Amino acid sequence: MAQPSGNLTTIIVDDESLARRGLKLRLAEIEGVEILAECKNGREAISAIRELEPDLVFLDIQMPGLDGFDVVRELQSDHMPLIVFVTAFDQYAINAFDVHAVDYVLKPIDESRLKEAVERARTRLSETATDDEKQRLLEVIVDLTGKSESAIEEMLQTDEAVYPDKLTIKDGAEVTLVATHDIDWVDAAGDYMCVHAQGVTHVMRSTMKDLEAQLDPATFLRIHRSTLVNLARVVKLSSHINGEYFLTLDCGARLKMSRTYKEKVAHLL
Repeated sequence: MAQPSGNLTTIIVDDESLARRGLKLRLAEIEGVEILAECKNGREAISAIRELEPDLVFLDIQMPGLDGFDVVRELQSDHMPLIVFVTAFDQYAINAFDVHAVDYVLKPIDESRLKEAVERARTRLSETATDDEKQRLLEVIVDLTGKSESAIEEMLQTDEAVYPDKLTIKDGAEVTLVATHDIDWVDAAGDYMCVHAQGVTHVMRSTMKDLEAQLDPATFLRIHRSTLVNLARVVKLSSHINGEYFLTLDCGARLKMSRTYKEKVAHLL
C-alpha cells in the first residue's frame, strides 16, 4: 500500500455509471489520488481488489447481486483496503458507521466531505492494520444486518453464503430497510420488484435473479418465473380445476404457482 505522503491508489465501485463518473471527476480534483479501476458490481470489485491491492475503495452499498457488505465479507484480510462506504442510508445506519469509525460519504456526494474522507484514509494508512480494518467493517455489518459476528465469521470460514436480515430498498433519496422475515412474497413488474411485507408494498428496481440472490433459499422460493414466496407464510397448497396450483399465505394472499415448481414446494411444506 502507498504511504500517506504518496499517491493514494483507489478503486470506485458503483452499479450506476453516472455515479461512477461523478465520483471519478470529483476525485480527480483531489491531489495525490490515483484511480486504478472502476467496477460496476460486487464480483468485479472483489477481483480488482485482489489483483490491484488498492489503498482505498469507494464502495456503494446498494448494488444488485453482491452488495457492498457482501464484498467486504468475501475479501481476505491480506487484501483488505480501507473502505469508504458510499450510501443513501438513513441516520440509523450512519450512526453504526460512526460508532465503529468506518468512513462513509452520503449520496449526493458533497465535495468537502469527500476530501475529508480521503484525508482520513491517508492518516489511517499509517496506523491501521488490515485485520483491525476488517474487524471494524464486520462490526458495522453486524449492526446493520442483525447477524452475530461469530455467525458471520463461521459462514466466511465454511464458504456459506451470508444472507442479510434486512433488504435495502432505495427510492430516490430515500432508503427503506425491510426485515426479510417480514416479507410475505415478491412479484415482478417489468424492471421493478414489488416486495409485499406486513400489508405494505415496497417497489425496488432490480431483477428477480438479483433479488433472489439476496434472500435465503431455505426460506424464499420461486413458485413462478415472476413470483418469490416466503415459505413460512404458506398455509395451504391447492389445485385448481384447470390444472393450475395456488398457494395461500397467512396474510390471505393467494398466489398462482407454476406446475414445474409444485413438487419442489410441496416437499418443503
